[in-house]
Amino acid sequence: MRVIVVGAGVLGTMHAWHAVERGHEVLHIEREAEARGASVRNFGQIWVSGRAGGAELDTALRARELWEGIGARVPELGFRAIGSLTVVKNAAERAVAEAATRRPDAAARGYELLSADEAREINPALRGEFAGALWCERDGAVEPRSAQRALKAALLESGRYTYLGGREVREVVGERAVRDDHGDTHHGDAVILCTGAWLGGLVRELIPDLPVRRVRLQMMQTDPLGEPLTTSVADADSFRYYPAYRSDALDALNAGQAQAPTAAAHKMQLLMVQRADGGLTIGDTHEYEAPFAFDTVEEPYEHLTGVVESILGRPLPRIRHRWAGVYAQCTDTTRVVHRQRARDGVWLVTGPGGRGMTCSPAIAETTANDLGW
Repeated sequence: MRVIVVGAGVLGTMHAWHAVERGHEVLHIEREAEARGASVRNFGQIWVSGRAGGAELDTALRARELWEGIGARVPELGFRAIGSLTVVKNAAERAVAEAATRRPDAAARGYELLSADEAREINPALRGEFAGALWCERDGAVEPRSAQRALKAALLESGRYTYLGGREVREVVGERAVRDDHGDTHHGDAVILCTGAWLGGLVRELIPDLPVRRVRLQMMQTDPLGEPLTTSVADADSFRYYPAYRSDALDALNAGQAQAPTAAAHKMQLLMVQRADGGLTIGDTHEYEAPFAFDTVEEPYEHLTGVVESILGRPLPRIRHRWAGVYAQCTDTTRVVHRQRARDGVWLVTGPGGRGMTCSPAIAETTANDLGW
């Protein structure tokens, strides 16, 4: 079978991976020379800890297993089973973390409530003042800026994979064929459109009422820290953002402890991961109402710098990159992904939102299973 995959972000690349793994030939088409969207502008976190119970958590846990297996075969992914610490600073925040450890799926996530000293044993770089941390053993990380290139290099070694960059697919021709902006028509037995936050043009023509929206974020990356940050790190604002933490304790936190004004205005949380070169990827904000601003604003970066320095107990290294990104999210945020047949043999897979990097291997595996590859 010949599979045409459109879009070389992590979701499209994982669809190509599963097709090649099952013995099929893949033609992979990307409108840029390489992926430049949300797949390279994220934390690289394999983030199990905050996922909603049920299908979302099941998808994340399966993806975590797949990431580890793929990472063993493709070391350039930089997969690390580092876990995460969500730092709490007072009794109200600690109560939310404690409630999370009583979830029926807490053991599957590897939740454990730690004292501040126990958290520092796991991650000695956390020298600031805090009351404890929620440990999640199942979280991991990869290198987002290089992951797709590493996977592409491995796929090319199969002899069943062809990559066409700098080609924008403009039209679905009949059944199971696409025409690109060079005028070339490509025929296959299945077409998978993984076009990310590109929701206009061909996507709108195929599915005018697509239940997916765009979300904008801001992030930054520092110079090397100069010491290991042995886990991912989050702050208690993530309790307000991720569904796994919903509880009476969270309601009490929201009622009694307002977010900092900047964090509330920009719908923020702290997430932080150390890169292979020692720098820290730090974010993020959330903007849901288009049209989005074309510039980045400084207040969120100032807020995040203060939060990180209070946790690390030291000045943040120089910020060397700031950026904005846009990802596609299902308007029904309880859905892991939107998968829809656009035409016979043509499927659109989009809208995982902030779950994309985490869940893409399992989302692609489900597509492959559903289509009988």
